[in-house]
Amino acid sequence: MEPDIFIELISKKRDDTYINYLLTKAVMAANEAGEILKSYYDKPLHINFKGDIDIVTEADIKSQETIQKILNNDEYDIKFIGEENCIESWEIPDEPCWIVDPLDGTTNFAHSFPWFAVSIAYYDGKELQIGIVHAPLFDETFVAVKNAGTYLNSTTIVTSSASQLKSSLLATGFPYDVQKNPQKVMAAFNDVILKARGIRRAGAAALDLAYVAAGRLDGFWEIKLKPWDTAAGVLLVKEAGGIISDFGGAPFNFKKNSILAANKNIHGQLKDILCNYNE
Repeated sequence: MEPDIFIELISKKRDDTYINYLLTKAVMAANEAGEILKSYYDKPLHINFKGDIDIVTEADIKSQETIQKILNNDEYDIKFIGEENCIESWEIPDEPCWIVDPLDGTTNFAHSFPWFAVSIAYYDGKELQIGIVHAPLFDETFVAVKNAGTYLNSTTIVTSSASQLKSSLLATGFPYDVQKNPQKVMAAFNDVILKARGIRRAGAAALDLAYVAAGRLDGFWEIKLKPWDTAAGVLLVKEAGGIISDFGGAPFNFKKNSILAANKNIHGQLKDILCNYNE
């Protein structure tokens, strides 16, 4: 989608020249990164391992290089935090920064499973101000700006109205060390599945959160995610009327080990189950 479409929609609620400028750059970066991912998709890839099952491809690297070039090409001093150039001791600074996952769902991408996205967020040092999740194969761009709502392409979206877990479709994910430490992850999964209509584990947290924002999923939970996995999606859900917390119900922040996102009706029901697994 063209940036002007989102600027027109968002300016009706928040007319901020600086935010509009950053949003324009971020949507441009997401679009260009998406085109790069499409050019690599369903083709032979060179795969490197960051862990036992955590991988990176040349598509991840090229996408991040493109995003960083677009976002850093201006007069504003905004730090860039991207998955593919972060060291283990990353921290989100108390100053403006971009938080980027150039390819959320790399394992899916490497297997030609089309559930993956580009995730870009702008954090002003105190709060998330912009969140974008772009799914290039689906031609869908989810955008949120603080105090201005959440949008899918040119349409306003809100979280679902499901009121009971038994009628809810949920999503979750497993951490990369699940094979070494499966007990709590699988116990939580088993407890929730007994109460929900269904659970999906598709493998891209940014898209899962975007789908909660759009009401396609009623809730999502996971542990051990990084800021680039969640930053954009967190704002999407908040601005769409949902609730974001840790498993215990405390407000979510980047230092939390768990994330629970849901509509306002079922958030408490999910929290009552997952609080037993909060750390």
